[in-house]
Amino acid sequence: MTSETPDSEHWRRYYEVTVDRPAWETVRIAIANFALEEPSAGRFAVDLGCGAGRDAGELLRAGWRVLAVDRELSGLRILEERTPAEMRELLATHAAELVSFEVPAADLVNASLSLPFLPEQQFWRVWQRLLAAIQPGGRVSAMVFGDRDEGVGDAQMTFVSPPAFRASLEPEFEVEHWVDLQEDTTMALGQPHHMHRIDVVARRVRSRRGPTALVPSTPKRTGTDT
Repeated sequence: MTSETPDSEHWRRYYEVTVDRPAWETVRIAIANFALEEPSAGRFAVDLGCGAGRDAGELLRAGWRVLAVDRELSGLRILEERTPAEMRELLATHAAELVSFEVPAADLVNASLSLPFLPEQQFWRVWQRLLAAIQPGGRVSAMVFGDRDEGVGDAQMTFVSPPAFRASLEPEFEVEHWVDLQEDTTMALGQPHHMHRIDVVARRVRSRRGPTALVPSTPKRTGTDT
């Protein structure tokens, strides 16, 4: 079962600062691209590393069913408390370490700056697992740190080269949105930082590499994993 971690206080402060910020552009683009195809009723998304729910909330407002996953219970509680009563049946939350979470089959898997906080071997294992969970015609929306980020060298994180990251999507996915951004910026908690970030939205155009369990038709309430 997940519990307090050494950086739980850091994430609590991060949620306080970012809870009212809009959803990231990647998830908004994914929602819009699905909307061009057919109504969102019945669509199912998994939000990995959901935090306090800035992306999950956007999906709920668009009529999606959402499984929001994070190791930090404080973020999941904020998301649950801020979800309007009329949307609560669309939301399920689950406390888990991303490295051990089995991603269910989904129309969309979203991971906004959550995977980079895994060491490299775990990063690629989770990345391949989430790609395998996406149904034909489904999408991934993700944001990761690139290999020119100031944080490169931290063994507990992963910084990918843009060509290697893009190649990991081939040939099963067609890239619909790609941003390779470098900028000197200020992080959410006030630290100056040279950031290298890669944003991607991609659609599965070929069959999955392997089977994965289907999501229940009715989401369950909050759960936990080791």
